[in-house]
Amino acid sequence: MSQFVLMGLFFFPLVVSVLTIKDVFENSLLDNSKKLMWIATIILLPLLGAIIYFFFGKSKQL
Repeated sequence: MSQFVLMGLFFFPLVVSVLTIKDVFENSLLDNSKKLMWIATIILLPLLGAIIYFFFGKSKQL
């Protein structure tokens, strides 16, 4: 059972990071330098970087 918990602890931040990077690429309101900054942040701080992006970096699209 502990193997599944460890796998979940590894794959959950990985999946969240990949989905966040996908969202950064699709965000047309960010210029390329901001996209690069957000991608570096998400890669360096996998789960925390994704949370920070969704609270502060994701532009409100109407």
